[in-house]
Amino acid sequence: MSQYVAAIDQGTTSTRCMIFDHSGRVVSVDQREHKQIFPQAGWVEHDPEEVWQNTREVCAGALAKRDLVTSDIAAVGITNQRETAVVWDRTTGKPVYNAIVWQDTRTDRIVDELAKNGGPDRYRARTGLPLATYFSGPKVKWILDNVDGAREKAEAGDLLFGNMDTWVLWNATGGPNGGLHYTDPTNASRTMLMDLDTLSWAEEHAADMGIPMSMLPEIRSSSEVYGNIRERGALGGLPVAGILGDQQAATFGQACLSPGEAKNTYGTGNFVLLNTGTEKVMSENGLLTTVCYKIGDNDPVYALEGSIAVTGSLVQWLRDNLGIIAAAPDIEPLARSVDDNGGAYFVPAFSGLFAPYWRSDARGAIVGLTRFVNKGHIARAVLEATAFQSREVIDAMNADSGVDLTSLKVDGGMVANELLMQFQADILGVPVIRPVVAETTALGAAYAAGLATGFWSGEDDIRNNWAQDKQWDPSMDEAHREKIFRTWKKAVTKTFDWVEAE
Repeated sequence: MSQYVAAIDQGTTSTRCMIFDHSGRVVSVDQREHKQIFPQAGWVEHDPEEVWQNTREVCAGALAKRDLVTSDIAAVGITNQRETAVVWDRTTGKPVYNAIVWQDTRTDRIVDELAKNGGPDRYRARTGLPLATYFSGPKVKWILDNVDGAREKAEAGDLLFGNMDTWVLWNATGGPNGGLHYTDPTNASRTMLMDLDTLSWAEEHAADMGIPMSMLPEIRSSSEVYGNIRERGALGGLPVAGILGDQQAATFGQACLSPGEAKNTYGTGNFVLLNTGTEKVMSENGLLTTVCYKIGDNDPVYALEGSIAVTGSLVQWLRDNLGIIAAAPDIEPLARSVDDNGGAYFVPAFSGLFAPYWRSDARGAIVGLTRFVNKGHIARAVLEATAFQSREVIDAMNADSGVDLTSLKVDGGMVANELLMQFQADILGVPVIRPVVAETTALGAAYAAGLATGFWSGEDDIRNNWAQDKQWDPSMDEAHREKIFRTWKKAVTKTFDWVEAE
């Protein structure tokens, strides 16, 4: 009797396998970090082969930690860092170049060139996205333009493209020996190549970017049996039955299944998603319109999304680049050593600014420095940057939806930081609610796979599984809240126009 569902969570800094029981509780987890490759300023890469090797190891590790066997698992779901693009040879299975990560800004010239005909909103009506370095399509064009022989191979039909979900699925189901070249609408909607209405590839967009259609994976629903994992190795023979991009998976795992329900995930970056139901809401305030999920043959459900590039990775930067803290959790006691930010504001525009600004010309800045400011104030400014950026996105979401958020569900690694959670509630002026299972990304992928295989009977099972762990209520007076938020907005303007067009 299969008692559990497994999820492969291929993230920006690590890959893990998590195993869940029917109540949605974590039974076992194994995790491996992979290298962050920075060839030059603004470039971020991962080694796809390292990621795949780690994926195999964590699947075996998660089973071993609880002495489980394959027959204990009903199905496998996949969730992944979105917009990170891999191009590989369909015959050899070898990538032609490293994966270009979602944070990477090398495609700025390609984006500018595409914008000459139609401006930055050239594709927005059809894809829900502005032209930006964030998305996958221009990354594929960069690889084809810059890797020797890649374009010729692509035009001969020898190369495949996918976000990391597709790379993992293809390898897991056989690789060069019959691997499945599929994706789901949540991932496809992050390429600038998918029509939001038809959930099919927009051939004209691919042609604009010089991407042969033969490279693109088949778009399937987010919850269906795609095929079985190859017999060799951990999880062999099990059905892969769910694929969701990480932020949509977290929305699903948070049981935000009705229009008007929203969540904020605190990870490498922050991502706020608001379920808008089967209605596609186009943003007028710098947000993205995206597919939230598509369950089997049901109509797609859409979302408004506010994407923030740098939040948790700013804490890592403080640790790894400056050495101010030895481990990420150390930031909370350091920030608590002072009463406030001492007048310092940190705008982490390392990869430009995402929502609601979409300014690729911006770069990071610390402003308001005086001799009074110490490392405690800097630590506090780092945490506050996450909350301020989230407030900006939620303000835009309130404007687009016409309905003010009354509470915010939160998840991800940073929600263990109680100082941050209290400040988030203070700067929003609404309660912030953390669930019992805070790592909802993997849970959402597990739900998608379990629904497709009958392990869970329907969305009511998901709603019933959700449970609150803790709530933070706002305690800051409104006048002070708005004063420090105005100062933050002023700080943001200091990052604009730093990178000059060549």
